Amino acid sequence: MNPSRLSGPALPLAILALASLCLRGAWAESFDDAQSQHIEHPDWFQATPFNDLEGVLDEARSAEKKGLMVLFTTEGCSYCERFIRTSLGDPGLAARVQANFATVGLEIFDDREMTTPHGDAMPVKHFAQREGAGFAPTLLFYGEGGKRLVRQVGYQSPERFSRILDYLLDGHAEEESLRDYFRRIGEHNTKTDGPADLKDDPLFIPPPYALDRSRFAAEQPLLLIFEKAGCKACNVFHSDVLAMPEIRKLLGQFEVVRLDVKDEKTRVVAPDGRRTTAAAWFEQTSFSRLPALLFFDERGTQVLHTDALVGRARMLNSVHFVLQRAYEKDWTYQRFARSRAIEKLNQKSQ
Repeated sequence: MNPSRLSGPALPLAILALASLCLRGAWAESFDDAQSQHIEHPDWFQATPFNDLEGVLDEARSAEKKGLMVLFTTEGCSYCERFIRTSLGDPGLAARVQANFATVGLEIFDDREMTTPHGDAMPVKHFAQREGAGFAPTLLFYGEGGKRLVRQVGYQSPERFSRILDYLLDGHAEEESLRDYFRRIGEHNTKTDGPADLKDDPLFIPPPYALDRSRFAAEQPLLLIFEKAGCKACNVFHSDVLAMPEIRKLLGQFEVVRLDVKDEKTRVVAPDGRRTTAAAWFEQTSFSRLPALLFFDERGTQVLHTDALVGRARMLNSVHFVLQRAYEKDWTYQRFARSRAIEKLNQKSQ
């Protein structure tokens, strides 16, 4: 029996719970983001030969569903495969999605024409760019009239995905942002069961944080990391990513600053010359998870940012994206990562 195909309200709750636990236990512990994975959307995703998302959304609304869920993935994406297997493969979550949304899967780099939820005609890859699908997977929800209700980038755990569905299905999207909702229910960040203090690292430059690059260019690009004490995901990022020798060597070509999102006292001069604090700066971002990373070039232009799950391979790609100035070619991170993956495959085949 394939648990990812079990769905529907008639399925006994005991079976749903058991299948969910098995899936989470099997996939939560071991994850190597360097492994290229084949992507297949669940078989309950809607077939859309003409990629007419406006028509799919209209049909969903006529069937009294909440709207449309679009999942952007790309071939070889380990984070996409993990989300599909662990979160969409959770029978209970799959049943909730199917009952309330039409579902469509798209490839970020697809050249085929499509109709957006607003009725615009364009290639799929242009729609992906317009909707900010620079990292895969990117999850989008649309409601009446093609209004975008949620945009979430990166892997969403079953627990977090469940909260996103709660936000949509319980009507909170009409009253507050998803970030405010996560904060209100105490899930603004990942689990906070780590050490009470922030983990230090010799990579991090100490205060004062005079990061202004608006008048005079710096000698190195800048990596800014937002964290907070007790953040489990932050501690994993330190032990599994920042501790990697290859990453540490590359980060020697950056200024690396770590800021505490709870720090309302330490003064910071941002790359654009603004005077602020770590807490105030974080409030002005759209981040809803930690750690959150911002990369700036030598002149203080932000060239990459994410609060998505970042493993070793994604961190290496991000650092190379900045050092090789791929952003000057108008490349997204995902296009750059894809080109590096293809290059490695070609080298292995030679």
